[in-house]
Amino acid sequence: MKTKSSDELAFKQVIPHFKSTTRRLTLIGSILLLSGLTIGITRLLMDKRNVESSADVNLLTVKTTNVKPVKSYQISRTYTGEFQAVRASELGFERGGKLVWFGVDRGNRVATGTALAKLDTTNLEAKRQELIAQKDRAVAVLEELQTGPRNEDIATARAQVKEIEEQLKLEHLKRTRRKYLYETGAISKEQYDEVAFNSNALFERLSAAKSNLNELLAGTRKEQIAAQKAAVKQLEASIADIEITIAKSTIKAPFAGIIAARRLDEGTVVNAGQAVLRLMEDVRPELEIGIPVSLLSQLQVGTNQSVQIGETTYTAKVSSILPEIDLATRTRTVVLTLEQAAKQSVAPGQIGRLKIAQTVSTNGYWLPISALVQGKRGLWSCYALTETENSQKNLSLANATKPYRVERRDVEVVHTEGDRVLVRGAIESGDNVIIDGIQRIVPGQLVQIAGS
Repeated sequence: MKTKSSDELAFKQVIPHFKSTTRRLTLIGSILLLSGLTIGITRLLMDKRNVESSADVNLLTVKTTNVKPVKSYQISRTYTGEFQAVRASELGFERGGKLVWFGVDRGNRVATGTALAKLDTTNLEAKRQELIAQKDRAVAVLEELQTGPRNEDIATARAQVKEIEEQLKLEHLKRTRRKYLYETGAISKEQYDEVAFNSNALFERLSAAKSNLNELLAGTRKEQIAAQKAAVKQLEASIADIEITIAKSTIKAPFAGIIAARRLDEGTVVNAGQAVLRLMEDVRPELEIGIPVSLLSQLQVGTNQSVQIGETTYTAKVSSILPEIDLATRTRTVVLTLEQAAKQSVAPGQIGRLKIAQTVSTNGYWLPISALVQGKRGLWSCYALTETENSQKNLSLANATKPYRVERRDVEVVHTEGDRVLVRGAIESGDNVIIDGIQRIVPGQLVQIAGS
């Protein structure tokens, strides 16, 4: 068997003594650590008490405002509208034809009745001349009928009657002689009948000649004159119709204005009603703005309002309020007319803005924006001051400084106006709220009010 060396025996004897010593050292270290921690906490609490009771030179100075409650606020809302021309027309011809002449161009100012464009009227002019000639002929016949027969015509008719009567007398003698010759057998039956036939023909001619003479002596019948007058009027109506068609071949300005657009050029064959020109009235444009019904009481007809166009403000008068409500916007249209000085500065299609003040009833407090601190979940807070327990004792300190403790108060922003906000929430009337330097403040901090 192997024997243990003396070194191994010595090591085994030392191990129990070493373990006992280590446990004692660990216990002593733990006691010392706890003692040091206790001493540190004690000193920290003592330092805090010393801060609270220290002189005011150690307090942060803040600016505050004493909040007062309000029951309403005013807001200024802006409503937008578009300027419209008082009158604007797309001008065209009432008939089709070839466009042969333009008298204006875009941007030209025209007066009422100015000729603007024309169609080709060559065929209409020719037809008009034809109708005028027919009318002249019909008028001449009418004048002849109204004047009655001439003496020369009556004399001629009488001479014709007398001539036929003389011829009848001659034929009567011939018939008497032929009858004797026929009875004696000198001539045939046919020769005798020929004389009788001539006599009958002359008798018919005599009747017609006498009737014509009587008609001339009696004058023209009223029916003939009336019929001829009707023929003249019919021709006059046809001429008037042609002249109207010719007149409709020219576009004239229905009102004074400016040529806004020229749709076609010369040589184009246009249809009836096709737009050729756009004319806009050269007067002050009107601004049409949709306003909520609840605000119409502030816009009486005849009152003056300030209208902003771009960067310029003009005076406009409320000329009318349209009766119908826009179903899409639930507003009524207010029409405003600009002052005469703005006539050359504003054009149809520009945007105008009208501001209207509105009072809103609500309870709250006004604070500067600088007093707000962003809270959790999108909320806002502010810092209000409360008195500390030893505020009275601290009055005896240097400079008579009165310390306050900072408290965080959650608020709701109701309205923003410039550099201030209207809030409501965990603040009350008379509270002092810090308004500057809030980035240096934490809840629970002791501060002093500037100027106290």
